Amino acid sequence: MSIDRTRVGVIGCGDVAHRRYLPALASLGDRVELVGCCDARPEAAERAADAVRDWSPAVGAFSQVHDLIEARPEAVFNLTPPPFHAEVTSQCLEAGINVFSEKPLASSVAEASSLIDAARARGLLLLCAPGSAATLRVRWLADIAASGVMGRPTLAVGQFAGFGPAGWDQYTGDPTVFYGPKVGPVVDLGIYRLHEMTAVLGPVRRVQAMGTIAVPVRTVVAGRLAGNTIEVTAPDHVLMNLEFASGALGQVLSSFAVPETEAPYLEVHFSGGSVTLTGSPFDEPPAPHIHFLGAGSAGSAGPASTADGAPGLPPLEPDPRSIIETGAAHFVACLRGDEKPILTAEHARHVLDVVLRAYESIADGHSREIATTF
Repeated sequence: MSIDRTRVGVIGCGDVAHRRYLPALASLGDRVELVGCCDARPEAAERAADAVRDWSPAVGAFSQVHDLIEARPEAVFNLTPPPFHAEVTSQCLEAGINVFSEKPLASSVAEASSLIDAARARGLLLLCAPGSAATLRVRWLADIAASGVMGRPTLAVGQFAGFGPAGWDQYTGDPTVFYGPKVGPVVDLGIYRLHEMTAVLGPVRRVQAMGTIAVPVRTVVAGRLAGNTIEVTAPDHVLMNLEFASGALGQVLSSFAVPETEAPYLEVHFSGGSVTLTGSPFDEPPAPHIHFLGAGSAGSAGPASTADGAPGLPPLEPDPRSIIETGAAHFVACLRGDEKPILTAEHARHVLDVVLRAYESIADGHSREIATTF
């Protein structure tokens, strides 16, 4: 393999770029060179470029995607707001550039399919956040499900609940879009649980959902808009019931109206035991809790050892990076031929299909069949 660094660009230089992606790329500075930062706000592009010049001194700052394309990156990270994901990704694919897109991949299943076809026709790599399925923790959980060591997976229960970006004291951007119909708690956060559940249990066959606006007005607590108020125009509590193709069931709570919670972020139940994941997957979550079904009663093994695993289970090593950073590192590894793609666009399209059908279900109360798979 060439020791040359892979030339990459970043499109969208907002909060997540500075908090997650730029530090992740800096940690990969021996393998990647950032040739351009692009944002419709020239000052944002300049700020991002200034932040990386110590390891990518030739980086440029651009306000138009076509100008970044002229800098000849081999790959780009599409970190624009969700409504622009498909347009920006399409523009880059047409120029022969590999793409890692923030979630969701597109605004419709048809758009997502068009992007997949374009990437396939040009032999390009198209991956999509979140990075959940590439984490060691979710790979470990998927191995348990596939091996049958705890029996058959029967139920997954997950949540991503808080007050959303308007209530985050470290959020620096404009959180308004997150409380409208094109984003909301499912697209922004619940999608993590959906990716994890489908990585472990496989495709969803049917979804039914309910949603409501619980807290209709928000006050921004941090950043340049601190003190401003936001009108919530899309459901901020969303409950989704899932039927997987395997016959297992699932339930996901996605909420921007929960002040605090101590509930596990994901539990997977098997015919012979349960695995409970607690803490925050964005930080350093504690070891999973493993519960085995004993002779007529449930027996607990307590937290799993990160070195040896619980009895009969594969070992679980701690993730070297959090979810978002894992996605960035996985994309770079795939570009350089060091890993095979896990965060596929087909998987992202399937989860998008589940999300869109869930909102249709909220509107009329009926369940929806899911047409896609991965």
